[in-house]
Amino acid sequence: MTDMSNVSFSPQGPPETVLPAIDPSLHARVTDAANDARPKNAMAEVVAGNPTLLEGWAALGELTETSAHDATGHVEAYAYFRIGYHRGLDTLRKNGWKGSGYVRREEPTNRGFLRCLSGLQRIAEAIGEQEEATRCSEFLLQLDPDWNQY
Repeated sequence: MTDMSNVSFSPQGPPETVLPAIDPSLHARVTDAANDARPKNAMAEVVAGNPTLLEGWAALGELTETSAHDATGHVEAYAYFRIGYHRGLDTLRKNGWKGSGYVRREEPTNRGFLRCLSGLQRIAEAIGEQEEATRCSEFLLQLDPDWNQY
């Protein structure tokens, strides 16, 4: 029999993790970069100065994904999403996530991480890495059972 003594659920069900808000001025920089004449370059500058910024990695991946017309673009977007995903796992752990429980999209502060994971799922599928795409899709539903409604 497996020892489940380290897994605890509240009477309401699995625990829920909500990531902290980012500084409003940093959020403004992400918005400004997205609206820049050269948004990908502007976003890369924001991310270079703030490498733990999940919203920045998600935006950089999405900007690259949108303009990807070949394998090089898809692989570049994949890399941005994967970095954001791994930075997000680190951030989740720092904020009490123990590898299970909810990380819901309804919480705006969780969206950067979830966008990275969703982007990774899409790009994995686009490059034919079905096992990774399936794993990401299942993980999204574990983190937020309502994910497919968005």
